[in-house]
Amino acid sequence: MNGNALEIHGLTNTFYDFKLDDISFSLPAGFIMGLVGKNGAGKTTTIKLIFDLLQKENGLIKILGNDTANNYDFKQNVAVVFDDLFFVDDWNIDDVEKAFSPFYGRWNKNEFQSYLNKFNLNRKKKIKECSKGMKLKLSLAVALSHQARLLILDEPTSGLDPVARDELLDILLEYIEDENNSILFSTHITSDLDKIADYLTIIDNGKVFYTGLKDKLFEKYCIIKGGVEDLTPDLEKRLIGLQKGNTVFSALLDVQDMGYISDHIVVEKATIDDILIHINK
Repeated sequence: MNGNALEIHGLTNTFYDFKLDDISFSLPAGFIMGLVGKNGAGKTTTIKLIFDLLQKENGLIKILGNDTANNYDFKQNVAVVFDDLFFVDDWNIDDVEKAFSPFYGRWNKNEFQSYLNKFNLNRKKKIKECSKGMKLKLSLAVALSHQARLLILDEPTSGLDPVARDELLDILLEYIEDENNSILFSTHITSDLDKIADYLTIIDNGKVFYTGLKDKLFEKYCIIKGGVEDLTPDLEKRLIGLQKGNTVFSALLDVQDMGYISDHIVVEKATIDDILIHINK
């Protein structure tokens, strides 16, 4: 499959205390995009708008090249896993399949059973007896058993131990081996994205700060550190998230502005965490 799995253009929504403002990005088919930002930046709101759980004010959303407006069939090609897992505590896994399978025309009961076997999930086990990691695996089994081409995950590794997180990342990498499949992965655990993401979209206070290849982000920004005497007015107005003490400073800088720094300033490679911290200063 060629083209984009997901395209968003000019997505806007206003709430009483928050505005999602002109969100635009594209996820090429066959790749993983990380959606990152601080809590309350607009990540979950964006996902809910994509999946039509909230009504958008303005903007265009395309999934697999098709406008989602007034097209409810798009959900057959999309699977969503939220941090809040919507299962009834007294259900067992048989009940989960009975509840969810009628919604999907391409539900594959054999594939569902295959995932249960792979994840060591017992059909008779009640939801309230499952750990968070087991519930997440069950959500993935449901999500991946109707031949969805776009998998959207909202903070799926939150609260998981390192072993369970690593297992999840392996599952996602296996899913993406089929070049027709794509993943949008919202998380605040940036080490997960270091391992698996090809693209990143950073949302800051309802606006897109960056969208594109992950490696290009690290080529575009750097961390600089130095003494406060090295801060010139021309340099200071170009710094992002300046942290200044009595004698030293650090900040994020676009590499195109490197000509404004002195030889005394130390330049370091920026991490995703560095960038998130500085854009929120």
